[in-house]
Amino acid sequence: MLPALPALALSVALTVTVSPTAQARTAPAASAPKTAKFPPGFLWGVATSGFQGEGSFPDSNWTRYIKRKAPGISDPYKNSVDFLHRYPGDVELARKLGVKVFRTSIEWARIEPKRGVRDPKAIAYYDDLIRRIRAAGMRPMITLDHWVYPGWVADQGAWDDPKTQADWLRNARFIVNRYKHQGVLWITFNEASAYMFKELTMRPMNLGQLAAMRTALTRTHRAAYDMIHKIDPGAPVSTNVAYGTALNGIFDAALFNDVTDKLDFIGIDYYYGASAQNLTAAYAATGEFWKIDPEPEGLYYVLKSYQRRLPKLPVYVVENGMSTDNGKPRPDGYTRSEHLRDHVYWVQRAMADGVKVIGYNYWSLTDNYEWGSYRPRFGLYTVDALTDPSLARRPTDAVATYRSIIANRGVPAGYVPVRRPAWCSVEDPVATCFGTTPTPPAAYAAPAR
Repeated sequence: MLPALPALALSVALTVTVSPTAQARTAPAASAPKTAKFPPGFLWGVATSGFQGEGSFPDSNWTRYIKRKAPGISDPYKNSVDFLHRYPGDVELARKLGVKVFRTSIEWARIEPKRGVRDPKAIAYYDDLIRRIRAAGMRPMITLDHWVYPGWVADQGAWDDPKTQADWLRNARFIVNRYKHQGVLWITFNEASAYMFKELTMRPMNLGQLAAMRTALTRTHRAAYDMIHKIDPGAPVSTNVAYGTALNGIFDAALFNDVTDKLDFIGIDYYYGASAQNLTAAYAATGEFWKIDPEPEGLYYVLKSYQRRLPKLPVYVVENGMSTDNGKPRPDGYTRSEHLRDHVYWVQRAMADGVKVIGYNYWSLTDNYEWGSYRPRFGLYTVDALTDPSLARRPTDAVATYRSIIANRGVPAGYVPVRRPAWCSVEDPVATCFGTTPTPPAAYAAPAR
């Protein structure tokens, strides 16, 4: 999950033009909109990350940030939700949903706590995790870097030092060799734009270091893509982009724009949109995600936009979800189930319009440590990490909803989203301010097969 990047910091370093906001009203809705059933082989999934959920974490950049209470740190890490010891049960929870993909990260800081010294217990843990994911009928989606690196890498200057690129690739090569030929979907860097912003504010870095990090991530992803294809032929490789509303041009400039020839699918993380009627996405800058008014139809426009840019590649929604305030109901009554159905509906609408969507991951399977706080709750299963010693996984209303959506290959024909489309959306100002805003309900484009 990402914060919104302040425009000034990244725009100075990346120099990108953002989308304009149009000011005209929408035309009448198009007649007979269509939606599409998800195909039988669609990759439904859940997403987690190692650091955010594992607990008992070794020395790393993030354990250091937490220890010195860097900006944005409000809660201690403790043992998070203890995925390290409870992963068999969590994998089983995912299996019971009916998902076919389980996304997590294999943490460099745990694998190699000292330079050149790999921890056999950590390797055995990840071996068993991947084995259990596959035994449960799911494909692993492995993230090689979800913003966390070993303490010894921090000591050598992190991405300032060119050695880090070689060290990162050496670790990645070890992981890819270990889990090759197992149906893995590989993610090199999670949300490079958010990764860079966190390092900018947490280390902290100056703008020169930020530019150096951008160059290093670009070179490393390109090398990793080639390396993975050599070791694990046929395995899909990507880096997921964080969609950033009005700042999305800046977000994409962090890495995506320079590696479009080294992607096998477009990985998109979509959490919120913005429009002339809704500017609450600004709360992402403060980490108050629960105050954001979701715009599910924004996902429709985002999927279509990225598909237009790279028409030959399939698209995967790598992360999508909703935060509540410490597990409390939203004041507007919008539920996790409604949020999930509404977003899935708009994915179906995009598919009916020709977008080649191959997968969708819900973020996240359980609540976890949201980069400084346990207050934002994104989990299908909620966990009181700070107050419940048992760390019990309690299902939210969306568990049954997601299970039903998967079993029925989408929302029913004629479904009307709870959230109506907004006027003049940042996601596609031409279409929504000057053109036709698609409105529900929509009939299925073809009978289900």
